[in-house]
Amino acid sequence: MSALPPLSLYVHLPWCVRKCPYCDFNSHELRAARPDPAYVDALLADFEGERPAIEDRRIETVFFGGGTPSLFAADEIARMLEGLRARARFAGDAEITLEANPGTVERGAFAGYRAAGINRVSLGAQSFDAAALRAIGRIHSPRETFAAVEELRAAGIDNFNLDLMYALPGQTPDGALADIATACALGAAHVSHYQLTLEPGTPFHARPPALPDEDAAWTMQVECQRALADAGYRQYEVSAYAREGARCRHNLNYWEFGDYLGIGAGAHGKLSVELPEGIWRSVKPRMPGAYVAAATAGRGGERTPIARADLPFEFLLNALRLVEGFDRAQFEARTGLEVTGIAAALARATRRGLLEARADGWRPTALGRRFLNDLQADFLA
Repeated sequence: MSALPPLSLYVHLPWCVRKCPYCDFNSHELRAARPDPAYVDALLADFEGERPAIEDRRIETVFFGGGTPSLFAADEIARMLEGLRARARFAGDAEITLEANPGTVERGAFAGYRAAGINRVSLGAQSFDAAALRAIGRIHSPRETFAAVEELRAAGIDNFNLDLMYALPGQTPDGALADIATACALGAAHVSHYQLTLEPGTPFHARPPALPDEDAAWTMQVECQRALADAGYRQYEVSAYAREGARCRHNLNYWEFGDYLGIGAGAHGKLSVELPEGIWRSVKPRMPGAYVAAATAGRGGERTPIARADLPFEFLLNALRLVEGFDRAQFEARTGLEVTGIAAALARATRRGLLEARADGWRPTALGRRFLNDLQADFLA
C-alpha cells in the first residue's frame, strides 16, 4: 500500500450577518445575537464519529471556513480546538486558519483567537473602495479592514491573507490596481485575487449587475499579477499569491490531492483508505439544524467511493490549478495509478499548447491557465 497523503481538517461555520448577493457557499443569515453553542457540541460529536477513519493519522492543517467564522467568539473557537486536540494528534507546527470578515470582528478579538490557537487569518477585504463594496453587497467599510489589520498585528498574527475580487461592477483596471497596491502596503503575507463570477442560484445571477467585459477583466488580471510580482508575491495557484514561506498549506493540500476531513453543515471531505480502490468522498447535511440533529445522533453523512476511472480527472482538477503543475511520482502516489494511463491526454493537451513538460512532470502553460476549464476537461473519463 502506498503511503497515505497528508491530512487536513475543514470546519464549516455556516452563519453570516447577511448573505452577499454573489455568494453560492453554504451560508445562512444569523438571526440571533450569536451562533448556538449546540453547534460546537455537534461539531465535536461529528469529529468523534470520524475518529476511526483517521486513527493514527496526524492533522497537519485546520481551516475554519464559512459563512463567517469570526461570528463565533474566541472562547468558542478555543473550545472547538481543545476538543479536537483531545481527540486527535496535531502536527507541532499545524497551520490553523480562521476566516474573518472585517465588520464582524470587535476590537481586541484577534488576541483572543490567537490565544485560542489560531495562527493564520484569512480576511475578506474584497476591495478597499467603499463604492465597490456597496455594489457587491458587503457590509463592512475599508476603514474596518484597516482596523482589522492593525488588530491582527497587535495580536501577533502576521501570517494573514487578504481576499480581493476584481472585475467588480463599474471597476476599471486602475481601480483593481489600487486595491492591489493597498493590500501590498498593508503587508499581507498572502493575497487571494479572483474574478467576480455570477454563480447560478445567487441574486446576482438572477439580476446581473453591469460588469466589466471579458477583455477589461483580462487586462485587470494581467496587470494585477504583474503588480503583485513586483511587490514580491509569487503566484503559485490560479488565484493565490504569497510572499516567501507564506503559501497556504491547507489549500495546497487540496490542490495536491491530499486528504481532508470535513465537519460542519454541508462540509465535504476526501479520505484515502487503500489506493486506488479506497478513496472516498463525504458530505454532511447542508442545513445547520439537520446537521446538528444528525451529528448528535451519530450519523456521519453520506460517503461515496471515487471510481477508479474518475481518479485522474479528480487529481488533475486540483493539480492543474497549480502554476508548477504536478510530477509523475505525485500523481502515482496520490491516486495509486500509473501515469501511463493518462499519457494520451497529456500528449493531446501538450499539442494544444495548454500543457508543457517539466522535470519528470507537467505544468499548465500561460494559455492553459487562461483556459483552465478546457485543459481540465481533457482528462475527463
